[in-house]
This record gives sequence, structure tokens and C-alpha cells, in this order.
Amino acid sequence: MKNLAELMNQAKNLEGKLRDMQTEIDQLEMPGEAGAGLVKAVISGRYAVKSLYIDPSLMKESEREILEDLIIAALNDARAKLEAHLAKKMEGVTGGFGGLGGLGLPG
Repeated sequence: MKNLAELMNQAKNLEGKLRDMQTEIDQLEMPGEAGAGLVKAVISGRYAVKSLYIDPSLMKESEREILEDLIIAALNDARAKLEAHLAKKMEGVTGGFGGLGGLGLPG
């Protein structure tokens, strides 16, 4: 019985850590950029685009395709950084245990 009680306590601690992490994810903002900072984007921990900066030098019709590519690259950069950050956080919380995808956490 002692082992069961200890296991239940560990599960409760993990639940608390996951709840704290969820709160942190909800408040997280991750920047990304492309074109040496000509295009910058910020996304939330839930992958919502929060802001987008476009350098005025790219606001020409002749630069439209480059601008479109840089926007996509900046958003993908922010997403990749966010995914790496969340994976590192999850590893710290779960001690490397996998299989927690059903808990509603992104990534």
C-alpha cells in the first residue's frame, strides 16, 4: 500500500506541474524573424499570431513575392522555436516520459 500511496502522490505532483506548465504556455510569446530582421513575427504558446512587423523597404509591388516568403519564414521560425521550447519544458516536467499527448498540451 505504501508504494501505491507514493505513486498517487507522484501523480498528483505531476498533475500540478502540468497545470503550471499549461498556465505558462498560455502566457508564452515566441518571436521569429526572417530576412535578417526585415520581417518579424510573434506567436503565442497556442500558435496564434500575435504581431507581425514588416520593414517598410519591402512594401513595393516588385518585392511582393519576397515579402510573402519572408512572412512565411518568420512564422515558421517562431513555430520551430516554440516547439523546441515546449519540448524542453515537457521533458523537464515529465522527466522524459512520453505518451502525455492526451493532456491537451500543444506540440
